[in-house]
Amino acid sequence: MNRKKFLKYSLLAPVLTALEPFKNLVSYNDCDGVLDTNNKNVSYIKPSDASYNNYRKGFNKRINKFPAVIALCNNTTGVAEAIQYASKNNLAVAVKSGGHCMEGFSSNNGGLVINLSAMRKMQWVNNETIKVNPACTLKEIYDFILPRKKIIPGGSCAGVGIGGLTLGGGYGLLARKFGLTCDSLEEITMVDGEGKIHTAKAGSELLWACKGGNSGNFGVVTELTFKVHNAPNFMQSFRFKSFKTTTEKSKQILKKWFHVTSSLPESCFSAFVQNGKTTYILITNAGTHNSALQRAIEELKSVTETFTQTQPTPLANALKVYYGKTTPLYFKNASAGLYNSYRTLEPVIEKVLDIVLSTPGMIYQINTLGGKIQDASFENVSAFPHRTFNYFSELQTYWEVPSQEKKLLERFQQVQEIITGKSAIPQYRNYPDINFPNAPEIYYGAHYKKLQNIKKLYDAKNLFRYEQSIK
Repeated sequence: MNRKKFLKYSLLAPVLTALEPFKNLVSYNDCDGVLDTNNKNVSYIKPSDASYNNYRKGFNKRINKFPAVIALCNNTTGVAEAIQYASKNNLAVAVKSGGHCMEGFSSNNGGLVINLSAMRKMQWVNNETIKVNPACTLKEIYDFILPRKKIIPGGSCAGVGIGGLTLGGGYGLLARKFGLTCDSLEEITMVDGEGKIHTAKAGSELLWACKGGNSGNFGVVTELTFKVHNAPNFMQSFRFKSFKTTTEKSKQILKKWFHVTSSLPESCFSAFVQNGKTTYILITNAGTHNSALQRAIEELKSVTETFTQTQPTPLANALKVYYGKTTPLYFKNASAGLYNSYRTLEPVIEKVLDIVLSTPGMIYQINTLGGKIQDASFENVSAFPHRTFNYFSELQTYWEVPSQEKKLLERFQQVQEIITGKSAIPQYRNYPDINFPNAPEIYYGAHYKKLQNIKKLYDAKNLFRYEQSIK
């Protein structure tokens, strides 16, 4: 099956009964203190409550975790009160805005989850600036700002919360034109590990750390203020496909794609996608159609079988094409390395493609970086460590029922081990893999030690902790 069918059929998958909570974990009954059920700032949900099962779940149906308490926070004060409760009871704290973390780090077993789903306010500060809560989804933000012909360079998935996206970096179709999502971040409000509230603006180390380095590591960001950009009027898409490709054919297309995309205009984004035996290339353009883009199109047409293009489409409508599914799925998706050229991948790409081509439901994808992402003025004021790379790769696999999971995850891990070998290659934190060795170091690179110092400053008790958090 191709990816489209997997996503479609996953909606028909049978609903599983919830797994029983794991034994020997902290339970609500072990906690010290009575939860205030009349508190307007925060509501506490316990495992015995009817709504618990709905609130504990995230977007990835593969992940099942059972926190001792879920704190449904309505405002910054509520977050501070919940953190103080967690600190008193020594509960690890996870932070959930949209719940899309690919390895479920936005929940935990036996700890406290700060659930921000009720915090979705958006407001205009002025015509160039917006302030939003972390659970606002990309769709909600786009619907809010595009009528004024403004945009921030977010991702493409409609249901992703702006908090998690931004704090890990955030890239999408317009990143080469405007920079990462975090590059438009101008101010934050954050609650630290003691329940203290901080405001951070340009020039502060805290804002620097929250631009790519605070994925639930040392505080809960409750407000984000963004600079908005003049939105492109139109976006146009160009699609290339080859069917029943062999490993050799796919490899030749990929080599050509690397060559072509090395000189794409900044207004363009491109992705190479190997979905089973189908090779697919996408180019989007949010600028003027020029000779450099046309040369790229002609070169890619020469190595693929079919070519289609859309008419220039108003940006609001063009983005909706890439919104994806908003209901939970069974999947694993993870970063598969950052690169500068085909040469880096050449020693391993044949083995990778051999597995992907023979595994229905598996997708290997490489996306363009570069452009404004590499702007030195952004690099100096953010913790995102991977700006020098031109490409980001990801591995995906989807299934319908749990019985398919084991084999697909084994194949997934085989590909990851081929790509990484025995070395710790750089990886993008917003696409984590639980099996990465030395994960914090490869997510945060040269900035890791500085982020550890910031962690000590704002979370000395290590309240915000999960499998791959900053230590």
